[in-house]
Amino acid sequence: WLQGPNTLAPGNPVAAIYNKVDKGRQHSYIGNFEADYKIHGFEDLHLHMNAGADMEFGRNTQEFSPYYFDTSKYYYGQTGWSSMRTSNVSLQLYAQYLHDFGKDHSVNAMAGYEYQRFHKNTDWFNEAYYPSTNLEKPGQPYAANCSAGAQTRYRTENILVSFFGRFNYTFKDRYLFTFTIRDDGSSRFSKDNRWGIFPAAAFAWKINEEKFIKNIDWISDFKLRLGWGMTGQQEGISDYPYLVTYTPNQNGAFYPILGNGNTYRPDAYNADLTWEKTTTWNGGIDFGILNQRFTASLDVYYRKTTDLINNVTLSVGSNFSNKINSNIGSLHNFGIEGALSGNIIETKDFTWNLGYNVTWNKNKIDELVGGDESSYRIPYGGLPIGDKSTDGIKAYHVGQAVSTYFVYQQVYDEKGEPIRGCYVDRDHNGVINDGDRYYYKKADPDVTMGLTSKFIYKNWDLSFSMRANFNNYVYNAVEASNANLSLSSLYSGAAWHGVVDMDLQKNWTAAGAKDVLSDYFIQNASFLKLDNITLGYSFDRLFHNGSFSGLSGRIYATAQNVLTVTKYKGLDPEVNGGYDSNIYPRPFTGILGISLNF
Repeated sequence: WLQGPNTLAPGNPVAAIYNKVDKGRQHSYIGNFEADYKIHGFEDLHLHMNAGADMEFGRNTQEFSPYYFDTSKYYYGQTGWSSMRTSNVSLQLYAQYLHDFGKDHSVNAMAGYEYQRFHKNTDWFNEAYYPSTNLEKPGQPYAANCSAGAQTRYRTENILVSFFGRFNYTFKDRYLFTFTIRDDGSSRFSKDNRWGIFPAAAFAWKINEEKFIKNIDWISDFKLRLGWGMTGQQEGISDYPYLVTYTPNQNGAFYPILGNGNTYRPDAYNADLTWEKTTTWNGGIDFGILNQRFTASLDVYYRKTTDLINNVTLSVGSNFSNKINSNIGSLHNFGIEGALSGNIIETKDFTWNLGYNVTWNKNKIDELVGGDESSYRIPYGGLPIGDKSTDGIKAYHVGQAVSTYFVYQQVYDEKGEPIRGCYVDRDHNGVINDGDRYYYKKADPDVTMGLTSKFIYKNWDLSFSMRANFNNYVYNAVEASNANLSLSSLYSGAAWHGVVDMDLQKNWTAAGAKDVLSDYFIQNASFLKLDNITLGYSFDRLFHNGSFSGLSGRIYATAQNVLTVTKYKGLDPEVNGGYDSNIYPRPFTGILGISLNF
């Protein structure tokens, strides 16, 4: 063990197991208390309280032998621990009034208060010591961070306080009006931007209750719905983005400029950060016939989001980091959703139920704050190589979809294979640079579909569910990051051998920052998936004997992730965000189960 490990050779998995001790313990406490009180003599008024808490504590201890195959562990071995405490506390108080005024009027009113607190506390400690046989420092600490205390502790929390109200009014059980309002305050924003007011209104008309259609027996449901409302978003950001904070230097990075070398680095902050707001207009129709044997619904919506929150790149010198969370602009979504369901066949012994839904959505960025709309863009999305902090495979740009890719246009040879380093000079200036990149395809699908079906024959049942996405594209970062087939790259293991086949035809012997931004790696990931198949058998009065009525239950077999049909070259076309860097596919799962009723 006096020599360092050969990182180009595989480690010994048995040694890795025996030379490391890893123990963990976690405690969870969950509690809830709920009470409802009716005012005596005024029973239409309820006072309600709901309090809950979810607390966890975990501690992990690790010990590494000096023989452990990992160059990041200390030469003489290492031992240490890490811990985390989390607590989520909530309190909801509200008063609710329900009353019918005669036969035609009904009122349901509510007003309340809600408090939520999320807290996290972490700590850690590592230690390593010279052995007692060491001639220079026997038994002394080997690593600079062999200490616990304030330096290792991390605490954070955020609080959300809400005042809310709702008023429902129904007239003749045909016309339904709903009005709601929330006043939310988040500790993640400064006092000037902490509170946001979010109202909403909705109307529903039960057309099938009208005289001109009520006598049509085969129509069981016919409803018109209209709605408008605002919501606020404050997730996905740190707990103190508006505060001026400082980070002390870490052990091993002291600068003997003043005193003992302690320094404090200012962190980036944004005191102007505020709620992201989304306003939605929607209209819909519900329709059912033959006592709801067949149903259909159609919805149309338009969503306008303003004060978009995103982590964006900053100009040099404008803040204490190159990126910060900021309100960057606005966008809109327009979409149509439809659903059909029905019992296709209904007999004494056989039933067939079928359900189908489809959604079409289109979004576009309307405004970006911070630059000229004709050329300004905000890169994001990550890269497998190159400057990942200031660039990305995607970019926000006015007039483009949110998940649009920003790439170079690849040039191909006579065999249709991409030529490395050869791209279209789109601005015709004789140089391939950032000005030649263009907006191409997007990660979000235009259309999503779902299909479910269930067959029941006597005691047997068979069901399945399928999904499909159309016109969604994925950046194949697995292929892009392993496109270097040079001998040195293969020897060092930089090319993952499981994906060499998809790179062989290109035969690239290098892959630079421009190469991984080629539109060649933006690949069609439309798919059809068979998610689930279940076959079951239900039984009754099993082992019936005398006074014993027997057992009832169901035995079933389920297969999940059964089939995927796609042209995508990667392992799985369903990639959140459209950036595929995963080499592990979703597993096929088989389940055999039984449920019994006594």
